[in-house]
Amino acid sequence: MPFFDALFIFIQKNMSKITVFNFTTLNGYYKGAKEDISWHKHGKEENKYAEKALQSGNTLLFGRVTYQMMESFWPTPMASEMDPVVAKGMNESNKIVFSTTLKKVTWKNTTLVKTDLVTEVKKLKKLPQDITILGSGSIITQLAEHGLIDEYQVMIDPVALGKGEPMFKGLKHPLNLKLIDSKIFKSGVVLLCYKPIK
Repeated sequence: MPFFDALFIFIQKNMSKITVFNFTTLNGYYKGAKEDISWHKHGKEENKYAEKALQSGNTLLFGRVTYQMMESFWPTPMASEMDPVVAKGMNESNKIVFSTTLKKVTWKNTTLVKTDLVTEVKKLKKLPQDITILGSGSIITQLAEHGLIDEYQVMIDPVALGKGEPMFKGLKHPLNLKLIDSKIFKSGVVLLCYKPIK
């Protein structure tokens, strides 16, 4: 194998993988009116899946709204009592929040980034640290438009809402995906894993 081909493969293997992990309603909303996510059926099986995912040590990436929602719950004693393994994973994970309006962050292991999202994520992808995006629909749309997301893991709940916000709100170009894995939970939630077709 020519040297530059081998070098390209090495770099690709050591670049970070960016994965979206979100749950949505059957009609495509990742959050309902007034940021409501109480409709998500998060049972024991889904919990085990979340625990396993957090053990991977991925850096978590958020937009401001999702960050503030997560930060208001996971560091609390209530979260530790309700879901100790996931709470520990969330609190100990390295976290990045993109926001031009937040002045500071208080959640442990969180870095606030105020500069251009796409530019900074391109830099992050050159580091050997995988990244998971939670919630953060506007960030998903922007990064999807630039081809920076490597995998989409979507939990679809057996519920439809009258009002909400779609995960790909404002997407300007078609996003063609290939199904690479799926899982059905006893609750009726279906996990679908996709990779972009480039």
